[in-house]
Amino acid sequence: MTKRREFMTIAASATVAMLGAGKAFAQTGKPLRIGVLTDLSGPLADLSGRGSVEAVKMAVADFGGSVLGRPVEVLSADHQNKAEIGAQIANDWYDNKGVELIIDLPNSSVLLAVQEIARRKNKVVIATAGASSDFTGKNCSPNGVHWIYDTYSLAAGTGRAVVKRGGDTWYFLTSDYAFGQSLERDTASVVKAAGGKVLGEARHPLNTSDMSAFLLQAQSSNAQIIGLANSGADLITTLKQASEFGITQGGKQKLAGLLIFITDIHSLGLATTQGLLLTSAFYWDQNDGTRAFSKRFYQRMNRMPTMVHAGNHGAVMHYLTAVKNAGNADTPNVIKMMKATPINDFMTRNGRIRDDGRVLRDMYLFEVKKPAESKGPWDYYRQLSVIPAADAARPLSESACPLIRKT
Repeated sequence: MTKRREFMTIAASATVAMLGAGKAFAQTGKPLRIGVLTDLSGPLADLSGRGSVEAVKMAVADFGGSVLGRPVEVLSADHQNKAEIGAQIANDWYDNKGVELIIDLPNSSVLLAVQEIARRKNKVVIATAGASSDFTGKNCSPNGVHWIYDTYSLAAGTGRAVVKRGGDTWYFLTSDYAFGQSLERDTASVVKAAGGKVLGEARHPLNTSDMSAFLLQAQSSNAQIIGLANSGADLITTLKQASEFGITQGGKQKLAGLLIFITDIHSLGLATTQGLLLTSAFYWDQNDGTRAFSKRFYQRMNRMPTMVHAGNHGAVMHYLTAVKNAGNADTPNVIKMMKATPINDFMTRNGRIRDDGRVLRDMYLFEVKKPAESKGPWDYYRQLSVIPAADAARPLSESACPLIRKT
């Protein structure tokens, strides 16, 4: 009997050891890698950049660090706002580095270039920072997801709201690449549909240090609204110089920021930005969930998150959940699962991914507070209204996406 007990004890110990080894083996399988392709040093670094990398790492940690026994690793790189550099990095990541998903992608020219690479290589790409609505329009792909905002949603928010408030003549100051051109086009369409008029536009190169000539053209147009179809450092330069020139002091002209981030407001201060209307999918102080995430992010980055940072976290959580539920990381299966699963997190309520890849989500119209209204650092926005998901996305009947079957 003693020998039998000893044999059973040895057998049980061996079984436990084998199970432990199997678990260890499963946890050290081939890594699943996520690539954050971003602007780490240029004009778009504040709105995405290192904050986006950190938000993705937070999501991976929150998910548990692995999926289906595969450790999840995060790569990052600076595309330098050049489509050819972004394409080179994407090709290398997909072909040689085991990357299954590329995310973030500020700068729409880079975004559209990576979209084509992901299409050819049958990999996943999620746009959380690039804005061109062509991503889910004429350049749509079965593998591409536009997670937060696009130029149409920004136009539908700010453009329509400003016209309703009486700003019915517009002049655009536009960043002269795919993002700015798309934002100007979509906003002009919304303005005209709402009964407004577009008097002209001035286009500037990316990362322009002197906006005076462009601002003077906008001023001389006598348009009620100068629509700023730029972002990042270019937007900050524009707002600073517009304030210095006193363009809005006479009360005849107002500035409408078509893509503004809380980091822009923080850099400029409320004295310069008070009264600006803007559209966003996220604000850190909206509810308990947004405050909890933002507190964690602040502890890592010493600043509040933009909607891009928050969106990166949600997109990666949704992607990893889809991989888990699909049982593998094969792109068609993962995309199918992502589209079949509602999106519910601290930023998004009852969102879903449409057939063209556009995430349907509510957007919000905010007004920047006056200095006297702010209770402290980062207390910058007052929410004016909710823009329902159905109004924030381009109707499929108007879509140029070849994946959408017209009736």
